[in-house]
Amino acid sequence: MCPAPTLHNENMGEDKRMKDSLRTGISFGLTSAVITTLGLMVGLHSGTHSKIVVLAGIMTIAIADAFSDSLGIHITEEDENKHTIKEIWAATISTFLAKFLFAMTFVVPVVLFTLSTAIVISLIWGLSILSLLSYFMAKSQSEPAWKIVGEHLMIAIVVIGITHWVGDWIGKLNA
Repeated sequence: MCPAPTLHNENMGEDKRMKDSLRTGISFGLTSAVITTLGLMVGLHSGTHSKIVVLAGIMTIAIADAFSDSLGIHITEEDENKHTIKEIWAATISTFLAKFLFAMTFVVPVVLFTLSTAIVISLIWGLSILSLLSYFMAKSQSEPAWKIVGEHLMIAIVVIGITHWVGDWIGKLNA
């Protein structure tokens, strides 16, 4: 009996679980950042047409939703009762950073361009990132990329469409 191979295999398992925790946080954070931020931007734009309101919304969602999502991942990982403390915190922190940092990228077009142009740029940027994430996920799972990418884009487009409609409706209440 040689303990070294067992230790090596255990370490390989720990490394894989740690990578899985990081992947969980990053993929969840990026997906949430895209869908939530685009939905918020489109809804606020269609309801107010105010650059400052959209900008405040992005920054608010980047902070509040990043904390909320990371706590949600933290609690979910704890509840599974199969992760180490280190893995739980890796998923928590990677979720927060991915959500916060990526949501903040949507500030750039709003600051640099007219609001309507910024919305178009943000839609292209966000849906491209979601497509790439979905593509790589599909490939890693040996699934057809078109199916996974299409499914995820469809969900994002439904959210964006609904928030646009709600924003229009609320905007009409104010008129």
